[in-house]
Amino acid sequence: MNNLIALILLCLSHASFAANLPESVLDALKHAHIPPGSVGVVVQEESASHPIISVNADVAMNPASTMKLLTTLSALETLGPAYRWKTEAYLDGKLENGVLRGNLVFKGYGDPKFTVEQFWLWLRELRQRGLREIRGDIVLDHSFFAPLTHDPAEFDNDPTRAYNVGPNALLLNFNALHLHLIPDGKTTLALLEPELAGYTVNNRIVTSAKLPCHGADAYSARLDGHAIVLEGAIPQDCGEADDYFSLLPHDDYFFAVFSSLWRELGGTLQGKVREGSVPPGQTAFATHVSPELSEVIRDINKFSNNTMARQLFLTMGASDGQPADIAHSIASVRQWLQQQPLKFPELVMENGAGLSRKARISARHLAEVLQRATRSLYSAELQASLPILGLDGTVKKRFKDCSLTGHAHLKTGTLDGVKSIAGYVHAQGGKQWIVVFIINHPNAAGGQAAQDALIEWVQTNH
Repeated sequence: MNNLIALILLCLSHASFAANLPESVLDALKHAHIPPGSVGVVVQEESASHPIISVNADVAMNPASTMKLLTTLSALETLGPAYRWKTEAYLDGKLENGVLRGNLVFKGYGDPKFTVEQFWLWLRELRQRGLREIRGDIVLDHSFFAPLTHDPAEFDNDPTRAYNVGPNALLLNFNALHLHLIPDGKTTLALLEPELAGYTVNNRIVTSAKLPCHGADAYSARLDGHAIVLEGAIPQDCGEADDYFSLLPHDDYFFAVFSSLWRELGGTLQGKVREGSVPPGQTAFATHVSPELSEVIRDINKFSNNTMARQLFLTMGASDGQPADIAHSIASVRQWLQQQPLKFPELVMENGAGLSRKARISARHLAEVLQRATRSLYSAELQASLPILGLDGTVKKRFKDCSLTGHAHLKTGTLDGVKSIAGYVHAQGGKQWIVVFIINHPNAAGGQAAQDALIEWVQTNH
């Protein structure tokens, strides 16, 4: 009898599901072998109090990178859109006639986008301020962030991938190397940026006529002592390729890039790199200031930059002079939610980026974040940070060159077993709709057609 009741309830739930979603979406899910219980969907006009579609909306699901919506909105409202990060340089010694008889100390405050280009300009400023020769060490002060335990292999056992870079108060250039591969007959020319002083490149990558143009990477990068070894192959007739790797610990990477740029600028250095603190009682010799938060979140959301999202999330946890840590960051987001008030009892945040197996939020509550954003003083800044359908970011290739191009701002999320999309769709009728579609299933990778079908249905039927 109990089995019969369960079967009836299951049939009713599936019938409710079928009545709620457009046939085109149901067909796409069926084709992808994704069952109804593995999706969470909400479609709601942005100013309405109730959704027109609600499927498994209260089920806690892994949102992947759509979690960045909560991180960036709460950051905009707690830190402010004009928030800037700083990086300071201190002289721990006497500077005389261009010679520093002591150490050059760098202190970071979590800048998510301190690039090589910005670093070069800032080091040029140090030269203009009179610093030419450093006879001591390069000292790195990371104390703005509390000590963190980060295993880059923990998430997917691929520690060299740039998206697995952990946060660091003195993060430089995402701690990443840009690899540009150029086919040259049977061999490959490999360009690696930035240049790392003290490291050599051993390029063993060749070309292959057997490899498809769009497939899994057939090459790799690894560190062997002070040699960067590139191995594998790229397709022979498919043009140039780009990739990003992270091979060095943060401090070694910072020192290698600094040494290369400093030498290029005509400076000299005698010492090594080590961790330490700024000299007490001194003012900074020079300070670099980041772009504003409103600009930084464009990179975080449009290109789903996990490293930048981690940096921003940790920054929110810094208060009262105490080092930032994950616990304080989570508390900051929860405090913001309470002030709205928004109650998300199922919410689990691990790092603010969504690159997590533990993160959880319901489709309904993710839709509430988007609806709350429309009432924010900084709604324009948040929406401008989202990828534009068919035009840029992670949805550049979806609905490209068709009538739907440009009619939605959508954040995407992808993990093994997770495919999500959340944002705003501008319908033909003139209204703006909130759409959230989360898939948690082993076949989630095949769920894009279902998500696209829902976007098209909302845009063309409302």
